[in-house]
Amino acid sequence: MIETFVDISTADGAMNSFVVHPEEDGPHPVVLFLMDAPGMREEIRDMSRRLASVGYYVIASNLYYRQVREFNTFEFGGTRERLGELMAAISNDKITSDAGAMIAFADADPAADASRVGTLGYCMSGPFALMTAAVYNDRVKAAASMHGVKLATDAADSPHRHLDAMEAEVYVAAAEHDQHITPAEVATFEAALEASTAHGRVEWYPGTDHGFTFAQRGAIYDKQASERHWERLHALFDRNLRRG
Repeated sequence: MIETFVDISTADGAMNSFVVHPEEDGPHPVVLFLMDAPGMREEIRDMSRRLASVGYYVIASNLYYRQVREFNTFEFGGTRERLGELMAAISNDKITSDAGAMIAFADADPAADASRVGTLGYCMSGPFALMTAAVYNDRVKAAASMHGVKLATDAADSPHRHLDAMEAEVYVAAAEHDQHITPAEVATFEAALEASTAHGRVEWYPGTDHGFTFAQRGAIYDKQASERHWERLHALFDRNLRRG
């Protein structure tokens, strides 16, 4: 495996990023791993490594780079107030612009095949992964939201309003007990997906809480459900990113 820490040039500055991919048999399809709200940390890098180990070129970036080079609520003791400020400073438009910079970076690396891109978002980044699929529909072939939020809101850029623009297969994993998104909102997204030209599905994970995929979340972590999410991810990316 090859790992590098790089600064990716964006419209707003230098986005510090972690890139990992296999040493051999490239070029590899690209996966944009969009971090959850607590911030970039080793757990995100380990999950990126797990994806890369089966044949993907994974980019995981600090989405808070406009404000800070380093922040996470686990390793650096960031406060909830600061976390709220950082989350409020990003948006679908900003992150889809960043995603374009990630794709351009991959385009310039012979180890990557950026004609086939998957997007993966957890928590706050669930809608970012989906909107990236709508904006870059010529590149993004698979898009996954894991216990994502703001999937069906009144905003003009709510993902459920842009499903017809997506060429990607869409997968949404919903926690049964999620204090950050209601079952009604998930149902609205699911109905919009079924009525759209997009293809994919919403899957409920019984008995789980928001953040169940992360092993370092203590009692919230659900190993069986998390392994199911990995199974679904691998199958989604295998179907859509591999060449026949």
